[in-house]
Amino acid sequence: MSTLSDLVQAQGRSTEADIEWLHLLVGDWQLLADLAFADIVLWVPSADNSFVAVAHARPSSSATLFYRDFVGQGIKPEWSAQVTEAFETAKIVDSGAPTWYEETPTRVRAVPVMRRLSPSGKEITQHPVAVITRHTNLSEARTPGRQELTFNECANEVFAMIASGDFPDFGSPSGPRRGAPRASDGLIRLDVDGTVTFASPNALSAFNRMGFGGELEGESLAEVTTTLLHGKTVVDESLPLVVTGRAPWRTDVESRGVTVTIRAIPIRIRGERIGAIVLCRDVTEVRHQERELITKDATIREIHHRVKNNLQTVASLLRIQARRTHSDVARDALGQAMRRVAAIAVVHDTLSEGLSQQVDFDVVFDRVLKLIAEVASSHNTTVHPTSTGSFGVLPSEYATPLALALTELVTNAVEHGLAGKADGEVEIIAKRTDEMLRVKVRDNGVGLPEGKVGSGLGTQIVRTLIQGELGGTIDWHTLMGSGTEVTIEMPLNWLTRG
Repeated sequence: MSTLSDLVQAQGRSTEADIEWLHLLVGDWQLLADLAFADIVLWVPSADNSFVAVAHARPSSSATLFYRDFVGQGIKPEWSAQVTEAFETAKIVDSGAPTWYEETPTRVRAVPVMRRLSPSGKEITQHPVAVITRHTNLSEARTPGRQELTFNECANEVFAMIASGDFPDFGSPSGPRRGAPRASDGLIRLDVDGTVTFASPNALSAFNRMGFGGELEGESLAEVTTTLLHGKTVVDESLPLVVTGRAPWRTDVESRGVTVTIRAIPIRIRGERIGAIVLCRDVTEVRHQERELITKDATIREIHHRVKNNLQTVASLLRIQARRTHSDVARDALGQAMRRVAAIAVVHDTLSEGLSQQVDFDVVFDRVLKLIAEVASSHNTTVHPTSTGSFGVLPSEYATPLALALTELVTNAVEHGLAGKADGEVEIIAKRTDEMLRVKVRDNGVGLPEGKVGSGLGTQIVRTLIQGELGGTIDWHTLMGSGTEVTIEMPLNWLTRG
């Protein structure tokens, strides 16, 4: 299904600012449906002077009217006149009498969506940027309870703010955080002074679990919260603004081992605040899981850091041993082992710097190339390595064997291809597609003797890594004139298939 941006842009009548505003609005889409006990649909003007649905939410608090999404479809004839009137007049338009949808009586309200032009100013667009239709099911006729009446009152106030450009708010929470409160989790209604005029049973239960023993209604929510936090040395500085309903922010309150997340939605009429909706939810278990994940992430980073340190220690020991040995063969073998260990350490060092087990391999390879300078200096050769193309981001399962294999190939190019030359070039070319990573390593050295591939330890290591661990292929051949080119091809989906 196309995204909201794609659907709105396809109609060709909305600006980027309009789309950003609609994204903010749709961020609270489910809340609007739950408060209204109704299906809500967002319509944007189309190129043919009609309307196309770009978002649809069903209420979790009551039965839905529509079992199929309207998203991407044109408006139905029975709603067209009402939506058009709301769009042209910039006023809320209610259906005059119950309308019918598949033999179900409904009440339809069309709400124009006005966009505020700036976060600090009060100016709004001259014309609506979209229209919301609210479809209420009238077939379940019954006497509504106090909670349902309050929810509907809150919904009407929010829809009125949408029509006046006061909702959504530029300062509202950006993006849904895990455990964000919903209407069904707990709703508190505040007056302009911050006094509770209504508290749903779930909201009262959440505060009871934190240690509040009375009734919330008639109490100042700020004073209640202050009592719960008595003795706390660290308190979120945004908390007073949230519990008084003055700012559209979100914060957590923790007391007696219980964590409740609170979000305030100030209610305004023509820009003047008259009260607030406060949503609350017990997120004790959610926050506990988040802390566990943070601890595990920190542990994984620390493990990578320690592995990197241990590998660097091993590399240092190998370097010391190489310097003290009197055998040229042993010194060369220890030097090669040192570089292999150092190449693996580079990957672990990169992994230790972030939460993701994904590696920007271009950064890794730039650091690996620095190891080659030591190889070249030991052979009295000046090497000019160049790297073109991009490896991109790779999972750690790819990064370690690939870094080690490329270290071997570039080292071989310097030690054997450029042997005896005072100056030489090594070129690494990376080309990546969605399915394949192709890497070429070229040098302008002496080339392969009679086109034969070496059978040393380095060649065996490269074959094992590329063919065995990465499921790829590797090919050596002599370039026309002089030099060697090694081509590696590895499928990027091999690990997931395996």
